[in-house]
Amino acid sequence: MSTYYITTPIYYINDVPHLGSAYTTVACDVLKRYHALRGDDAFFLTGTDEHGLKIQRAAAERGMSPKELADEVSRVFEETWPKLGCEPNDFIRTSSARHQHGVQELWRRIAAKGDIYLGHYEGLYCVGCEAYYTEKELEQPGNRCPLHKTAAETVKEESYFFRLANYGERLLRFYEENPAFVEPEGRMNEVKSFVAGGLQDLSVSRTTFDWGVPVPGDPRHVMYVWFDALSNYWTALQEPPSRGRYWPASVHVVGKDILRFHAIYWPAFLMAAGFSDAELPRKVLAHGFLTYGGHKMSKSLRNTVSPVALAEAVSPTVGVDVVRYCLMRSISFGQDGDFSIDDVLGRYGTDLGNTFGNLLHRIHPFAGETLAPANDGPLETGLREAARTAARAAAEAFDASSPTRALEAIWVGLMLANAYIDKTAPWAARKQGDEARVSHIVTAMAEVLEAYTVMVAPVMPKVAALMREQLGATVLVPQVGHDSWPFELPTRAAGSRLVKGEPVFPRHDKDVAAALKEQFSPPPETKTPREDAVAAKTAPLAPEPNGAAVETKPAISYDDFAKLDLRVGVIVSAERILRKDRLLDLLVEVGEAQPRRIIAGIALAYTPEELRGKRIAVLCNLAPREFGKGLVSHGMLMAASHGELLKLVAVPEELPAGSPIK
Repeated sequence: MSTYYITTPIYYINDVPHLGSAYTTVACDVLKRYHALRGDDAFFLTGTDEHGLKIQRAAAERGMSPKELADEVSRVFEETWPKLGCEPNDFIRTSSARHQHGVQELWRRIAAKGDIYLGHYEGLYCVGCEAYYTEKELEQPGNRCPLHKTAAETVKEESYFFRLANYGERLLRFYEENPAFVEPEGRMNEVKSFVAGGLQDLSVSRTTFDWGVPVPGDPRHVMYVWFDALSNYWTALQEPPSRGRYWPASVHVVGKDILRFHAIYWPAFLMAAGFSDAELPRKVLAHGFLTYGGHKMSKSLRNTVSPVALAEAVSPTVGVDVVRYCLMRSISFGQDGDFSIDDVLGRYGTDLGNTFGNLLHRIHPFAGETLAPANDGPLETGLREAARTAARAAAEAFDASSPTRALEAIWVGLMLANAYIDKTAPWAARKQGDEARVSHIVTAMAEVLEAYTVMVAPVMPKVAALMREQLGATVLVPQVGHDSWPFELPTRAAGSRLVKGEPVFPRHDKDVAAALKEQFSPPPETKTPREDAVAAKTAPLAPEPNGAAVETKPAISYDDFAKLDLRVGVIVSAERILRKDRLLDLLVEVGEAQPRRIIAGIALAYTPEELRGKRIAVLCNLAPREFGKGLVSHGMLMAASHGELLKLVAVPEELPAGSPIK
C-alpha cells in the first residue's frame, strides 16, 4: 500500500464552473479512483482561490463584501463537482481560518530564514492574472496582457520580496535529478529554460487592497495571491495531523498557463520554508487549453455549455459518465483539445452504445439462465488474453496519468470482444440445440465483461455499477491495501445468473440528437475563417459534365491484382493529430489479433466522430509509411474522389472485419 495525493488548482472565483475546470477536476477524480482500486490510500483535493484585487473590485461593483461574494461563488463550485461524479476528499477555501493559519506559518518559516525582505516595487500588473509582467512579455502596442487582452496597470507600492533569485541553481539541480517533475517533457524544457535565463526576486505582498491574508507582524500588507493560493496544497493537510501522511503531493494537475507558478515559485517557496528535495511535490502535470466546437471558450459561451446541463441533457441516468468519458477520451494531457456536442453524440452512439453497451445487450437474451464454465477453446483463449492485455495496458497508462491512452487500450479489447461474439454466434448454437456451448460462450463473455467494468470504473463509475448489477457481479468497493485491478479475470461460480435490465446507452432518435446539437452547438457567427474554408473545401461539388476526361492507367494481370491484400475493416478509434490538420490517427480491426494503426489523410473530409464504427475497405499489405514523430501507418483506406470530394469505400454490415475483398 502507498499513499496517493492528487490536486486540482484551486479555482479562482471570478468565474463559474465550466468545461475547462470540469476537465481538470474529472481527470483528478479519475486518477484518484484508479489508485483507490489499486489499493492505494488515495486523497483528492480541490477548492477555491478567493483573495485578490480582482475579487475586491468585483464585490464592490455588486454592492457586497468580498467575503459575501466568496461564499456565494465558492458554494457553486463545491456543489457542482459531485454532480459530475467527482468525490474530492476535501474542499479548501483560501478565506478559511485553517488555510490562513497554515499560510502564515509558511511565511514565518521563510522570513525566519531571511528569504523575505521589505522593499518597493514598480511594474506592469494584470489584474486578471494577478501577476506582474515585463514589457517584453506583454503585447504591443499598449502593454496588453497576452491572455486577457487588457492593458496592464502601472503599480508602485511598498512590498515584501521573496529571494527567488537565490533558488535558481537548486531548482535546476532538482529538475535534473527529477526529470519527470514536469510533464509533458516539452513543458519541462520550458521551465528549465526560464529558470536558466535568470530569476529575479518576487514581490509577495500588496498594500493597494486588503482582501487577502495579512502578513504576520505587518497587517498593512496582505500576501500576494499566488503565495497564498499555492500554499493550499500543504495547508489542507495540517488538520487533522493524520493527514500529514499524504505529503508530498503525488500530482498537481494544472493548466499550462499557470505552470510557472507551480513548477518554479511553489517548489522555491517550499525549499525556503525548509523542505528537503524529497519533501517537494513529485509531479506537476500540465494540460493544454480546451476549446468547444473549435472555438475558444468565453464566458458567454460557457453559459450554454454547462457540463452539468450537458450531462443531464445527454442522458438522465448515465449522462454524467458520458461527459466524463468524452472529456477523458477526446483530449490527451499536454495537448490542446477540442470538445463538441458532435463528439459527445458520436462517442455515445459508437464507443459507448455500439461497442461497450452492445456487449451486454448481446448476452441479454440469455439472462436468467444458469452459467456453467467449460474448457476454453482457441476463441475463448484469445478473448481472455485480449482482456488481460487491455488491463495491463490500461494500468500502465493510468499509472502514467494518461486516461486517454488507458481508454484507447480498453476499447481495443472491447472491439475484440464484439468480434468474439460475432464468431461464436451463441444464437446459432441455440438453434442447433447446443446448450452447453451457449452456456460456455455466455459465461466467458460475462467474466470478461465483468473485468472491463472494473477497467472503466474510474472514468464511468455509475455505468460500471449498472453493468455489474446486470452481470450479477458484486458491488465494486475499493479497499486500502487490496488491488482490485483485473490482471487476472474473475471466475463466475457455477449456477450464477445474469440479470436482464434496461439498455445502459439507449439510442437517441434523430429528433433528440438534432435538439441536442441545436442546444449545445456554438452560434454559427462564431465560426473562424479557417472553419469556413474547411467547410467550403469539403462541401459536395457539382458533377462534371458527361464525357469529362477520366484518367486511365496501364492494364495489369490478374496475378498482379491477386497480390493485393484487400479486407473489410472496422474503425475502432479515430483521433485528431496535433499540428497535422489533414491527418487522422486510426485503429482499424482487420481480423487480426490486434487492430492496425493507420494514418489517413482524410481529416478535411471526415470528423473522428463520423468514422468510429465505420466499415470500410482496407489495403493491408502496403509497406509501412512513416509520417514523422512516431506516426507509422500499416495500411491504407480505400476511397473514391471527385475533384475535392472524397468518400471512403463502405462495405455491408453483415461482412465481419477481416473478410477478403476479391
